[in-house]
Amino acid sequence: MSCRSLFLRSLVGGACLGTALRVVAQNPPPGDAALQTIIEQNQQLQQQVRAQQKTIDELNARMEEIRRASDRHERELRGLQERAAAAPERPPPVERDRDHEVRIGAEAAVSFFSTGSAGQFPKSEFRVDDTRITLEAPVWKRVYFYAELNVLTREANVQGVQFGELYVEFEDVGAAWGQPKSLNLRAGSINTPFGEEYAVRNPMSNPLISHSLSDIWGPDEGIEIYGTLGVVRYAVAVQNGGISQLRDFNADKTLAVRIGLDPSTWLHLSVSAMRTGELATVSPVTTVGDNLSSIWFANAFFRALGPASRTTHFTADLYEGDAVVSWKGGQFRAALGEVRFGDNDPLLDNSRRLKYGFVEGTQSITEQLYAAARYSEIRAPGGYPLAGWGNAGTYFYRPSFTEELRRASLGFGYRFGPPLVLKLEYTWESGRMLNGAPRNHEDFFGAQLGMKF
Repeated sequence: MSCRSLFLRSLVGGACLGTALRVVAQNPPPGDAALQTIIEQNQQLQQQVRAQQKTIDELNARMEEIRRASDRHERELRGLQERAAAAPERPPPVERDRDHEVRIGAEAAVSFFSTGSAGQFPKSEFRVDDTRITLEAPVWKRVYFYAELNVLTREANVQGVQFGELYVEFEDVGAAWGQPKSLNLRAGSINTPFGEEYAVRNPMSNPLISHSLSDIWGPDEGIEIYGTLGVVRYAVAVQNGGISQLRDFNADKTLAVRIGLDPSTWLHLSVSAMRTGELATVSPVTTVGDNLSSIWFANAFFRALGPASRTTHFTADLYEGDAVVSWKGGQFRAALGEVRFGDNDPLLDNSRRLKYGFVEGTQSITEQLYAAARYSEIRAPGGYPLAGWGNAGTYFYRPSFTEELRRASLGFGYRFGPPLVLKLEYTWESGRMLNGAPRNHEDFFGAQLGMKF
């Protein structure tokens, strides 16, 4: 009840009391009983007036306390504002960048693979696929260390952690001559800079689960320089060439060169060339050797065709042209290349001219769902050990040469977000052996959940 209401009620009560007394004085009651009733009513009215006055006094006291508290709060707030204005300005927070932090990342995939009876996975396997841990750390100004630990790769045939790329990078060396981004240097174990597919073959970048038939890639020990000059990108690497990460068994080195051109934001073109150099075989003459190339080709490696009893080394020269066309929600990629292979078998001419290529398209259906397709093939007149999705023991290590191999892949992917993607794929693979026999029963079905963190 407000003070105003109580005050009005008091005035009304007082007026009623005065009126009653005047009435009694002007018109005396006929008897003592009526007078007694009026007196009692008068006493009750006086009690109500006193109670109302007490309530008014209590409310006034509370209002005074509220006013005093409000005055204290205002003084305190004014003091805080004055102290904040007098305090020195805080420096902005220090931004973390590549020069001040160690970055650890990981990429992994869990998969289900199934092939026909002549394929690599005839028993339909659940697999941990292409799982790796990466570390990048600053060493000095514009000098960085990078390491990639492969927990399990699809190509591994034994369990155990191995390192992939592991190098020290001197970034933006060209800035010392006023040419930023023109020259960078890497030394260590480096992916050979040939073609474009190797840079997008991991589970998060590859729109499909499989790769093209050629699938040229591989880390190797050596040095690489790369950079950008206007619209031109370049990379040059000198590396050991053999599969061994511990020794090089031949003084001849791998040389790889890639020149890229970006004439517009939607078009990228490149040409690549490399030579593996002479790679030593394991033979009675050379009891130790590389035996296999470091570079991956057709889901296996390059190897000598001549028997170990009379072949001591082999070599391969590769050439490739690539094109990438991008648009909103989609991309088209294409590559065309040639391999010129030879070994030093004194009795047989094992030189080969292998032609390969692929076309690939990706298109978004919704913001998260996309479709992808790829066709690739290898033609090897005279025959060559090509594994593909076939059993490597049958088509690579044994002297059963393939003359033609084709692969057509169709898949769908659902990107929950940048770090998580679910993919399904079916691949038709077929070919022809050197003796005319067909290669069948190698079709592939796969499901894969890829993640990055």
